[in-house]
Amino acid sequence: MKLATREEQIMQVIWDLEKAFIRDVIPLLPDPKPHYNSVATMIKILEEKGFLGHEAVGNMHYYFPKISREDYQKHSMKDIVRQYFDNSYPRMLAFFAKEQNLTEAEFNEILKDIKSKKP
Repeated sequence: MKLATREEQIMQVIWDLEKAFIRDVIPLLPDPKPHYNSVATMIKILEEKGFLGHEAVGNMHYYFPKISREDYQKHSMKDIVRQYFDNSYPRMLAFFAKEQNLTEAEFNEILKDIKSKKP
């Protein structure tokens, strides 16, 4: 499931903090800072979408991610590869290598990293 821009910004903050009250999230969002009620509404939507959970602490809620940043990244990358690169990871890598003018040393570093992650 794709997140809207502000939803993703909120998730990035909560992923970084691991647990947070709404008042902890707002100062870490980019300007212009949304109103407390706007953030509360977006957090409620993120809960409904299954991205966040909460613990009650008195009359307040402490929010935590139910989906890891890594799982969201994997899902997002699969969508990008499918939509823009005909479901081809080699095409995606070639595009980024050309677009970023990677040097041979940088490309070899990427290959080394990929090989070290293989079982």
